[in-house]
Amino acid sequence: MDIPTGWAETGKTIQRTFRTGSFHDGVTLVVAIGQLADAADHHPDILLTYPTVVVTLMTHDEGRVTERDLRLAAQIDRVWQERFPASGGQG
Repeated sequence: MDIPTGWAETGKTIQRTFRTGSFHDGVTLVVAIGQLADAADHHPDILLTYPTVVVTLMTHDEGRVTERDLRLAAQIDRVWQERFPASGGQG
């Protein structure tokens, strides 16, 4: 199982910090992630602070990272790149 670029393995989870630069942009990103998560019926842990959003993924039923987490991570990355192009795709 390959962890997507920008994501770090943290024990039984994968995690990525997105540097949004503003609280408003952080909220926008969290809403977008929430929509993806609801559509996938797979819900990450999200920490919104100024100026970052930290996303942690793990399949709670299995207590580890699964393909569901990797798919959602890839979707989150696409939204990040599309909505925050000034970031250059960097978290």
